[in-house]
Amino acid sequence: MPFMVIEFLTFDVPPGEVDAWLPIEEANWSRFLEAQDGFVRKEMWRSADDPGKVHAVIWWESMEQWKAIPQHELDAVIEAMGVHEREATLTVYDLLRTC
Repeated sequence: MPFMVIEFLTFDVPPGEVDAWLPIEEANWSRFLEAQDGFVRKEMWRSADDPGKVHAVIWWESMEQWKAIPQHELDAVIEAMGVHEREATLTVYDLLRTC
């Protein structure tokens, strides 16, 4: 059985734009991801040390399910985000154990 995978994205969003950006990100990316096979949940965090860094923590049942999303569907969400789309730094974590 594959282990759960955590997708950790870091976005640079100026602190004065976060309140306007979050609902647009939610309406586009979060709603899209929720409909994907293998999606578990998503949380958005703001860095306490750097309010211009917003982190998306996304749980997937497996890497295979996450990576099975067709690129043209991802491109459609990017296009829907328009000027609000932000390039993210990606870090991936594999679950080793829980307690």
